[in-house]
Amino acid sequence: MDVKATSKFVRGSHLKFRRILDLIRGKDAQAALNILDNLPSPRARTVYKTLHSACANADHNNSLPIESLVVKKAFADKGPDKHMRRFRERARGRAFPIRKKISHVTLVVGTKGEED
Repeated sequence: MDVKATSKFVRGSHLKFRRILDLIRGKDAQAALNILDNLPSPRARTVYKTLHSACANADHNNSLPIESLVVKKAFADKGPDKHMRRFRERARGRAFPIRKKISHVTLVVGTKGEED
């Protein structure tokens, strides 16, 4: 049985989240939590919380033991195009846009012995 957890509208580029998600895809949930706990990136903290939520969902809703969970799918999608817009002053009174991107992070965990 697959269990999903999603963090939506998270500040950060989806490309930077994907680098972190590549490290944990296919690993045991407990090992993935240990990896994420030791990464210095602020995006790793968000992925850690999402994975922890997915494990808690599996334990509470489906009575799956956390020791048997594996990260089956991990992906980050681009958020809405209406990102936070800020401006920085430039030469001769011009403004230069700063786009603070938004992402959606999704993690799917399941049991080890189960087929897709």
